[in-house]
Amino acid sequence: MSVHSRASERVRPVIYQLLVRTFGNTNETRKLDGTMAENGCGKFADINETALDSLKEMGFSHLWLTGVLEQASGTDYPGRPADDPDILKGKAGSPYAIKDYFDVCPDYAVVPEKRLSEFKDLLARCRKKGVGVFIDFVPNHVARSYESDVKPELSFGEGDEKGHYFNRENHFYYLQADHSGGGPPLKLPTAHLPGCDGLFAPEMEFGRVTGNNSVTWSPSIHDWYETVKLNYGHEFSKGRDTSHLPGPNASLDEVPKTWRTMDEILAYWQEMGVDGFRVDMAHMVPMEFWHWVVKRCRARDGEVYFFAEAYDNDPAKLTDEHVLDALLAAGFDAVYDDPSYDVLEGIYDSGKWANDLDPLTFTGKRFHRSLRYAENHDEVRLASPKEWGGVGMKVGRPVSAVLFGMGRGPVMLYHGQEVGEPAAGASGFGGDDARTTIFDYWSMPEFQKWVNGGKYDGGRLSDEQKALREWYGKLIKATQVPAFTAGEFYGLNHANKENEAFGRVAGETVSGHWLYAFLRRCSRSGDAYLVVANFNPTETLTGVKVRVPEDARMFLVRSALEQWTFTDKLASDWSATVDREVLEDGGLALPDLEPCSAMVIEIGR
Repeated sequence: MSVHSRASERVRPVIYQLLVRTFGNTNETRKLDGTMAENGCGKFADINETALDSLKEMGFSHLWLTGVLEQASGTDYPGRPADDPDILKGKAGSPYAIKDYFDVCPDYAVVPEKRLSEFKDLLARCRKKGVGVFIDFVPNHVARSYESDVKPELSFGEGDEKGHYFNRENHFYYLQADHSGGGPPLKLPTAHLPGCDGLFAPEMEFGRVTGNNSVTWSPSIHDWYETVKLNYGHEFSKGRDTSHLPGPNASLDEVPKTWRTMDEILAYWQEMGVDGFRVDMAHMVPMEFWHWVVKRCRARDGEVYFFAEAYDNDPAKLTDEHVLDALLAAGFDAVYDDPSYDVLEGIYDSGKWANDLDPLTFTGKRFHRSLRYAENHDEVRLASPKEWGGVGMKVGRPVSAVLFGMGRGPVMLYHGQEVGEPAAGASGFGGDDARTTIFDYWSMPEFQKWVNGGKYDGGRLSDEQKALREWYGKLIKATQVPAFTAGEFYGLNHANKENEAFGRVAGETVSGHWLYAFLRRCSRSGDAYLVVANFNPTETLTGVKVRVPEDARMFLVRSALEQWTFTDKLASDWSATVDREVLEDGGLALPDLEPCSAMVIEIGR
């Protein structure tokens, strides 16, 4: 599945993120901390042609199959015993504590011994339907129990010299007697948990640094204690300067051992037919490695797609630059837009205003190369009764309309978001944290109503849920025209701060608290749109007028038009014709904007 041609204009992926474990699981037991036998588990086979047809019809071009690589787990299989509970988070285990980079999770196979074959069958189904596939690439850390049985000669840790904290050719960082925590054995923060003793047999005489850079024999419960940090030839504890590492054209024998192993891993999945990779915590890995390995991946397949989870405010980042810019310069196609997400959530939970989005629209190249999402597996559910102001599923409408409409970068929806999955209640390790657990065997009660016993027809959804899912499909389609996929952005909130008719409520003296508006226009196709979102959870905004100043009209290349036509393409049949001079003086008069609503308005010529 070609994502884009590098010789032509980029086409942004529309990504549907799903966790195989929960996507097709129709078991409704949901026993707290239950086993797979008790609570069930989705399979690769559940992502069948019917499911793919429904997702493609909704407008998705790609699946991000989250957590398919084999992970450390509490479930036992023939020839693959369960892992020590001291190095697990939840009975199912964390999808980001990978046990074999060359294998997939046996939980997801109807016949576990044939799990790779069943995964390849899923890739073939997706290819048949014209749906691309992304999987996780977790470069910073692996499970403490990592051991590849598919390619044992490439197991991390093979041949390491454990007597050195840092050695360029080691895969791991090894604790020494003088490191904090009292020396060996490694003492895990799990001794108080059922079935645990706080010890891990392979690390009685030596220990390794945790995935979150904790150099101690006694990591805390807040550390990524179940994982081990990988070594890319840089001693991270000495700072961020990685300029000593090889360049992008280095040969295999010039680069550290971990680089070579990771290149083998990526090549393996590329050969299998994976279209690209969502890279976990990419900022914790040297930028030199990314320049080198992305170039090698593109030499194998010029269409391979890389998008990065990365946070510039993380002290563990390995660059003094803005890390999102550095990753794009290293070859990534897109980077997470966590800042916009934080502002939008903050409108409901921490006193932010819609106007606070404006500074984020002046971020250079990364503005149009940011992946935008309202949910993912790390973030709280929009419909949670405890988060996003407790507004419920409707809050996804204005939030997603703004995020999906802002830039040219990829957009993503997390399974369950489209039907208002609330993630209410505790499931196991994750507790009642407003997230659908990634650590436990679980199922999603509202999402199951769409799955409907494997029919994938939404037969058990409420009318409100059906309307929400239909709305998301309309939003995807409305924002797949050139103005959004290839066009430019012009924000209108700044021009409307003094406009009393721009959505003020409760005696506000400045506009832009609950209302956000912007223009999108493609110079090549000539199409243009106005996006307006009402974030207010309870108040219908009436009498709203949006001023479109002269600079904005010139941006639209319509300044000479005497009359302008406006037509909503999202959720109504509203349309209007407005004289040119009205736009700047009085402003475009909009219909009543209901709480948590949005419009995607085509501007005619």
